[in-house]
Amino acid sequence: MHIKTSPLLPLILAIAAGALAPSSVAFAAKNATGKHAASKAAVPKKAASGKKSAAAAANALPPLAAQVALADNAPALPAKAWLLMDYDSGQVLAAANADEALPPASLTKMMTSYIVEQALRSGKLKTTDLVSVSENAWCRGTSAESCMYLPLNSQATVIDLLRGIIVQSGNDASKAIAEHMAGSEAGFAKLMNAEAQRLGMTKTTFVNPTGLPDPGHKSSATDLAILARAIIKDGSEYYPIYAEREFKYNGIKQGNRNALLYTDPTVDGLKTGHTAEAGYCLVTSAKRNDMRLITVILNTHSPQARADQSRELLGWGYSQFEKATPIQPSAVVTTAKVSFGKADTVAAVLGAPWLLTVPRGQQVQTTVELKPGLEAPIAKGAVIGKVIATSNGKPVGETPLVAQAEVERSGWLLRAWQHLLKLFGK
Repeated sequence: MHIKTSPLLPLILAIAAGALAPSSVAFAAKNATGKHAASKAAVPKKAASGKKSAAAAANALPPLAAQVALADNAPALPAKAWLLMDYDSGQVLAAANADEALPPASLTKMMTSYIVEQALRSGKLKTTDLVSVSENAWCRGTSAESCMYLPLNSQATVIDLLRGIIVQSGNDASKAIAEHMAGSEAGFAKLMNAEAQRLGMTKTTFVNPTGLPDPGHKSSATDLAILARAIIKDGSEYYPIYAEREFKYNGIKQGNRNALLYTDPTVDGLKTGHTAEAGYCLVTSAKRNDMRLITVILNTHSPQARADQSRELLGWGYSQFEKATPIQPSAVVTTAKVSFGKADTVAAVLGAPWLLTVPRGQQVQTTVELKPGLEAPIAKGAVIGKVIATSNGKPVGETPLVAQAEVERSGWLLRAWQHLLKLFGK
């Protein structure tokens, strides 16, 4: 029997086959081990992307004007807090709401990595040490958190975990190293808070090594800039990791979420963060010629916004400021009077070369403050005062003054005579 075939049948069969068979995109998403793999599997449609952008813009905070600015025309940025710091001096060049304690999200991991780096420098840890992955540390492959994707009950080297913390923002890596070093996340948080106190991070309290939400887990823009400065200063061996654009572990390659690493060759760190409560956060550092600047953006409305605002801060900073040397390293700044010494005075010089970041075209003035009542003995290099620099009436930095030479204590007979002279005001 001859069966007549409808011309629509092939189309119907094709649609049915497509509905029954899993597409490559769906299959990839289903088998991805977490957020990164799933995001790689599908490319969002322009319409969806446009809706997300519109929604993010609608949630943007109003621009926050600078409350501190050492130069004109500082930007106003739609974030809960922001800051621009000069690396060399630690001077805040511009900031808004910089001392409010806010959720830092994964910016927390800067302290986690800093403690690991210190342990490596001191020899408490070795890069090849193996760290076990407990069930508490293990990420289960959900889209709810950032993971390095360490297998359960596996072991990883300290240097791989350090990269997993910095580049991949791995919560599992952070928990595993915390348990390895302190027995628990709570124990490691004590180390973090002790280090924060030592660095002068007065608005910071850490509860965990990851930055996952907790009502007591807070930091400020100022404190995070202080921490970034310490990482750069103390971690010359490990700081280049903060500039790495990607890291592959367990067969999964993840890119660094710091967008500026891909667009600005002068940017070499440091860390992104995001939770629903903390918003989108970014701490960045860039070095152009002899000037390094640090930016902090806390709680803005999108990944694009945190990158754009950081670029704007860096652009303003490099256009408005320049380096200056107020006093040459070899110059005698002043002469300090000394009581009860074999010499009556000692030359005061800089303790180290002094390089300031100041507004372009403005003159720098210096004033000297010596410690009152200097008495021998005074060791060579002992701090005996400081120099304060101002520009346009605003302080822009200070540096210690030290004794250029040793001043020995005089003998008892000379001291008695000096006491008499002092008594009579001579």
